[in-house]
Amino acid sequence: MQSLEVISINLWQILISLANLVILFLIVKKFLFKPVKKVLAQRQDVMDAQYSAAQEAQAQALADKDAWEHKMQSAKAEADAIMKDAASKAQIRGDRIVSDAREKADGIIRQAQTAAELERKKAEDGIKKEIVDVSAALTEKMLGREINAQDHREMIDSFIEGLGEDDGSDE
Repeated sequence: MQSLEVISINLWQILISLANLVILFLIVKKFLFKPVKKVLAQRQDVMDAQYSAAQEAQAQALADKDAWEHKMQSAKAEADAIMKDAASKAQIRGDRIVSDAREKADGIIRQAQTAAELERKKAEDGIKKEIVDVSAALTEKMLGREINAQDHREMIDSFIEGLGEDDGSDE
């Protein structure tokens, strides 16, 4: 019969155990569950704040990236404009240098032509004088007498002028 006492149900003991369980539940709920729930809520708030900060940072990064790309495009366009401007200025300057060089070369050529023409005229005048002197000396020897130098020069000059006109008409 001993075995039946161990198996018997005691209603008071069940009620006391239930009351202990309810009291223990209320104590755990008051001192443990609420603070743990409060800590979890705080952690959730911190995580939400970090998540929203991360989203804001990402949005800011995308905005900065767009602004950077826009600045890069405008910088590239500005660099292209500067290069085109420099190229056009270099072309204008090069054209001006070539034009100045051509003008100087033309001036040098005209000056050289003028100098050559002067030298040619000087040489012609020198040759005419020598021809006059030589022909006067020859004529003197041929005639055996001295003729007037002024008459002689006029005669030789008219002869040389006649030769100069004949040379000009052949060309």
